[in-house]
Amino acid sequence: MIILEQVSKRFKRKSVLENVSIEIKLGEHIALIGSNGAGKTTLMRCLLGEYYCEGTISIGGLNPRRNRQKVLARIGFVPQLPPPLKMPVKQLIHFAAGVCNTPPKQIVDLTMQLGLDIQTLLRQPFVKLSGGQKQKLLIAIALGRNSDILIMDEPAANLDPKARQIFLELLQEKQEHAITIISSHRLEELAALVNRVLELDMGKVVVDKKVDLKK
Repeated sequence: MIILEQVSKRFKRKSVLENVSIEIKLGEHIALIGSNGAGKTTLMRCLLGEYYCEGTISIGGLNPRRNRQKVLARIGFVPQLPPPLKMPVKQLIHFAAGVCNTPPKQIVDLTMQLGLDIQTLLRQPFVKLSGGQKQKLLIAIALGRNSDILIMDEPAANLDPKARQIFLELLQEKQEHAITIISSHRLEELAALVNRVLELDMGKVVVDKKVDLKK
């Protein structure tokens, strides 16, 4: 279970999150929506323990800021903007797999399912890959790890239509054993994948409802 209680975050004088309280249980798959600047990415970063924030956050009983290694071992994360990592692709795969005791082959197999010719890229620095290649690799890492929480920020943004469809199918398979939090402007694509919608506006939760978007 993920619990946020009165979570607030400021950057200098700007309030980005304000008194956000949410409980997320196993089996819940959340579409996190809101306009640009609503606080979606900041909320995700707080869940990952990247930011100090006011209030309390608990993931499986652990504070993600104080217990980052244990919490991150449970999370598959796809950022909105790929990090400028200079490490070779092969090293990145082995590092990501090792964090949660996952065989690297699980990640490699998913890259190929997504249409990435991974064998030709293993020695290249991650930062040198194209936008689509980076996105496919980050998705494969997130879905291939032995994690039970998926946090994805615009995960399909740089995918071609075929890869996007494959991603949605792989995500649906993974969801059977994971909590999912996905931020996306393509809400219609998530129709078969979510059962709860959270909308943020100016750092506050303005909508929180269980849904069946397939209807």
